Amino acid sequence: MERTKKLYILLGILFLLCIAAFAVNKYEAHKELIENSSQVIINIESSKVKSLSWEYKSGKLSFQKDQKWTYNDDSEFPVNEDKINTLLEQFEEFGVSFIIRKVQNYGQYGLDSPECTIEIKTQDKDYKIQLGGYSKMDSERYVSIGDGNVYLAKNDPLDYFNITLDDIIDHDTTPAFNNVEEIEFTGEKNNKITYKENNNKAYSEDDVYFMEQDGNSLPLDTTRVNNYLSAITSLSLEDYVTYKASDKDLKEYGLGQPDISINIKYKPASGNKIKSFVLNAGCKPEEKSTKRKSDDKEKEAYVRIGNSKIIYKIPFDDYKELIKTSYNDLRHKEILPANLDEIYKIDISLEGGNYTITSKGKKDKRTYYYKDEELEINNLKNTLENLKAEKFTEKQPSQKEEINLTVYLDNNNYPEVNIILYRYNGSSCIASVNGVTTALVEREDVINLVEAVNKIILDK
Repeated sequence: MERTKKLYILLGILFLLCIAAFAVNKYEAHKELIENSSQVIINIESSKVKSLSWEYKSGKLSFQKDQKWTYNDDSEFPVNEDKINTLLEQFEEFGVSFIIRKVQNYGQYGLDSPECTIEIKTQDKDYKIQLGGYSKMDSERYVSIGDGNVYLAKNDPLDYFNITLDDIIDHDTTPAFNNVEEIEFTGEKNNKITYKENNNKAYSEDDVYFMEQDGNSLPLDTTRVNNYLSAITSLSLEDYVTYKASDKDLKEYGLGQPDISINIKYKPASGNKIKSFVLNAGCKPEEKSTKRKSDDKEKEAYVRIGNSKIIYKIPFDDYKELIKTSYNDLRHKEILPANLDEIYKIDISLEGGNYTITSKGKKDKRTYYYKDEELEINNLKNTLENLKAEKFTEKQPSQKEEINLTVYLDNNNYPEVNIILYRYNGSSCIASVNGVTTALVEREDVINLVEAVNKIILDK
């Protein structure tokens, strides 16, 4: 009896060993083979691709190409063809570093439910590329192309396909304005700026932009004009409200009759052919009715490039800068915008006394004199240079004259400039230039000018 029992036990152990051996053999028969590889598994010539689609978290996007790329769900969508070509470039020579053969469990590679599925159709062949999990150990992504193998890709396509439709829109762009010939403003204000070197209205050779005012060509501050152009170039054209603007949309966003239309004629960096760039800006009618500055952050403004179908939303502060196109917005703020090294004589009237500063020599070799004694006037020049408009005004002075200067210049266009400064209030003075009220200036700067003159008079 005891021997029979032992025999049964031995037979049971033998049976288990057989099962184990069978399982091992079965495993060995289906064991996955992992190999190093430098193989290129996909070669797709971008020019031969007829359609591209991919499905990712944000949904499915599909595009097809006839003469140009179009979005399947809306043929009016402006497709950025460079962006599509960048996506396709990933598969011109798609290489791998590992091949895993005899795969049975795709789930362990994240390919039973791929993160992204890419489909490409060419004239000759269809491709289906599935992107699985990411191997942190290898820093590469598992990929399947439907041939029974799993690959570790050298470059992760998801770095490029992790995008939405907004990333593929062909946005309008603003150029860099290197050589501007003319800027014309139409809308609520109509003005024109022209570029002209050696204009007889220029204060200095730096003055190259001019605006017509009451039949006169007046110089503008070149820095302020260039800053205005730079503001246009740097506009962020990304936040679009529609890419197929109708007449109704244009009216809704204040672009049916824009508040301002800016037409810039310029020469690009390469080439001599003059190009034209048009920017239209406006805001909703209800936004204009709100006058309080505190409400500006809540307001919205919109721009459109030429006849483009895309309307962009921009910050209201950017819009406010775009509509600053008057002469006062772009003119020199300096009360005396000339080259101060050209000063050869100054007549000064101060507190009932009259004084004259003379000179000998030219420009940087000029020597100044007061009562025939040599004089250093750098401080006086600095105080003159610091006289700048806080605000341009036509208000007539009604209070005391603080100081009266007539500055004589080695300048054929402006040989003589008269500046009279009047008290206005505790913080400002009124500046009159050649008999025309021009601007309010800081009273502190006027006091500094008076003190600089007094120092010359008292020291001598």
